Amino acid sequence: MSLPDYVNHRPQSLPQGVVAYRRTGEFDQDTMPAKMRNAHSTKPGVWALIHVLEGQLRYSVPSWGEDVILVPGTPGIVAPTVEHNVEPHGAVRMFVEFYAAPDQGPTDPHTQA
Repeated sequence: MSLPDYVNHRPQSLPQGVVAYRRTGEFDQDTMPAKMRNAHSTKPGVWALIHVLEGQLRYSVPSWGEDVILVPGTPGIVAPTVEHNVEPHGAVRMFVEFYAAPDQGPTDPHTQA
């Protein structure tokens, strides 16, 4: 079985048909959870966009060879199960918006076991 292309290569956009189902609150450099700063991933089928409202945020995805600085208006794409982490680059305000296919199951895939 081959891996989905997004495991090793950064997608240019979210896939067609996914819809937003949840959004985090806003975080800044002081309130950002430690889990976000360490390697973590979304569940299968769960995509996300990292939105920077103010400042800069370093976004690293080792399997893509990506280490970029996100700024307002340039969201970071998070693909399902792909490990990534973020780190404030000075003062920052940001949030994460989660997406999944409408037929994936419950309203919030985060509640799946």
